[in-house]
Amino acid sequence: MNHLELRHLRYFIAVAEELHFGRAAERLHISQPPLSQQIQALEAHIGAQLLNRNNRNVSLTHAGEIFLKEARQIIGRVNDASLQAAKIHRGEAGSLTLGLTSSAPFLRRVQRTIQHFHLLYPEVNIRIEEMNSTQQIEPLLEGRIDLGVMRNRQLPETLHHQLLLSEPLVAVVHEDNPLVNLPEGELTFHHLADQPFVFFSKDAGTSLYDDIRMLLSSQGITPFITQEVGEPLTIIGLVSAGLGVSILPASYLRIQVDGVRYLRFGKQQGTTQVWMVNHRYRPVGAPAKAFMELMMQEE
Repeated sequence: MNHLELRHLRYFIAVAEELHFGRAAERLHISQPPLSQQIQALEAHIGAQLLNRNNRNVSLTHAGEIFLKEARQIIGRVNDASLQAAKIHRGEAGSLTLGLTSSAPFLRRVQRTIQHFHLLYPEVNIRIEEMNSTQQIEPLLEGRIDLGVMRNRQLPETLHHQLLLSEPLVAVVHEDNPLVNLPEGELTFHHLADQPFVFFSKDAGTSLYDDIRMLLSSQGITPFITQEVGEPLTIIGLVSAGLGVSILPASYLRIQVDGVRYLRFGKQQGTTQVWMVNHRYRPVGAPAKAFMELMMQEE
């Protein structure tokens, strides 16, 4: 024997457990003479007698007992590694890093996908990185995040996007604002034209800045912006303080803050798209592929 192979360990374990060469050979689906030869070669290779045998009995030597314990551990680790590799190949284990905009966790489709994925693949380590749409681009290009859930924006050619949903926009106003008395379906963007506006700063990097400014501009409206902030939750907080009105995606309806009302627009209602983004040319790992498939199945 030039080198030790896993099959030699399996042969020895079978004989050690059966303490009978004939039964061990049957268990291994080989004939007895080659099995005896392989055990002898194993003992010669390691330089120790592992089995006492005569015409009537087979028993383990002390060295054989120690070797059996170690051999079982080695085979166990190999089996575990094989199972883990197969799970990773199927997307059932490994890791998945997601980039999410601040509003993504409030989208039912995203929530349900993460929940179902965790139930289906509990051995996959999911890491969530909160980033706005602009902040996700470089990590996606560099492979630091596997998938991004972001608002529609111009992307480099090397990134690929799939439309998840088109989300309606809502007006965010203080509960004392007269606009809350408008009949449902009558609110338009023009009702907000002369209101003090709480909005994202241009430097915040969110796609909502461009989306909403373009929608207002298409209606001939230049908003009277009095407060510029970086986060949507800050916008809602400032509206609650009575500092103005704003426009946000409908997913923020799930954030209830004292003094704040969300009003739906009528026929003039605008929307903002939510995309799932991955690298166009870098192979998608099995966990990411499984997540993407699950996301596209959700409604």
